[in-house]
Amino acid sequence: MEPIQRRSLVDTVVERLQSEITSGAWDVGTRIPTEAELVARLGVSRPSVREGVRALAQLGLLETRQGDGTYVIANDPTEVALRRALRNADPREVFRVRRALDALAATEAAENRDDEILALIEAELIARQEAANRDDAQAFIDHDVAFHLYVVQASRNALLGGIYTSFVSSLRNAVTQNVVGSMALAETPGDKHDALFQAIRAGDGEAAQDAALNIIERSKRFLET
Repeated sequence: MEPIQRRSLVDTVVERLQSEITSGAWDVGTRIPTEAELVARLGVSRPSVREGVRALAQLGLLETRQGDGTYVIANDPTEVALRRALRNADPREVFRVRRALDALAATEAAENRDDEILALIEAELIARQEAANRDDAQAFIDHDVAFHLYVVQASRNALLGGIYTSFVSSLRNAVTQNVVGSMALAETPGDKHDALFQAIRAGDGEAAQDAALNIIERSKRFLET
């Protein structure tokens, strides 16, 4: 048997502070208590609190703003680590992983959708088209991204949803880069967003997967040309 390791006060502070974040007691955007308040609440020294806060800032959960305080900027260290990995990854690899996630989300959405989520997906689809009609690029991007996020939500797969959320920046960047082409093509038969929605509504997983793959491959072809 290995001897039991004594935990440092800093480790305990990190655990307590992280618990406040992950439990939702301190939501994203919340300014956490001051250093003096944390010292009083936790009953530890200022250096221990300071090191604990610094550790969580390095994890990407907290951000200290000079003269304003320390804020929660994320609540899932795994998601933060994945986002960092994505920033340094080969874009071609990111694209392939997104392709697999989109296909899985479409298939499971067709199996698990309900009327409430279908209404949300359809609303984003309509808003996306309306934005294309009036050449509103920013609105088009927002509704396109929201459309795909609702498809993932329709899958009822929490793990998939958590992973896919990390790809939102990648998704938004992809849509932004080809937004002119996407808007111009939004009304053509080649745009499979409506086909994806119809397949999900019909509960046809195979057709939903085909439409999802067509969307991402079409986006890839546009970027390559």
